[in-house]
Amino acid sequence: MNLNKAMIIGNLTREPESKTTPSGQNVTTFAVATNLIWTDASGNKQKKAEYHNIVAWRKLGEICSQYLHKGDKVYIEGRIQTRDWEGQDGVKRYRTEIVAENMIMLGTKGASNSGVSSNNEFSQPEAAPVDEIQVEDIPF
Repeated sequence: MNLNKAMIIGNLTREPESKTTPSGQNVTTFAVATNLIWTDASGNKQKKAEYHNIVAWRKLGEICSQYLHKGDKVYIEGRIQTRDWEGQDGVKRYRTEIVAENMIMLGTKGASNSGVSSNNEFSQPEAAPVDEIQVEDIPF
């Protein structure tokens, strides 16, 4: 049995970038920062940021590109993948990223705390307040 699942809550560090592949599929990339906060042995509060590369494909990518902005708090669920390629200088490069399968907007101005999954289903946490974005506003 295998399991490859990542779940993070953090803030976008840059605006999402959307592109279309040569085969016509939409892909959107962005980064999310998460913070680890702890108290060290001396009683001082410590903080460390971790940065996650996110890739969202097809309709989920379009929605991320349209509704997410730098600074927004978001929940991302997906799988971890590492790609490799050879740079122009001949050096092999690696990039680890989360391929998004589900996204929930959290605490963003005008957002509904609503979520969208890569299979185009719309989900909403129970008792989440609904503001301006309604199900019918999200193009599927």
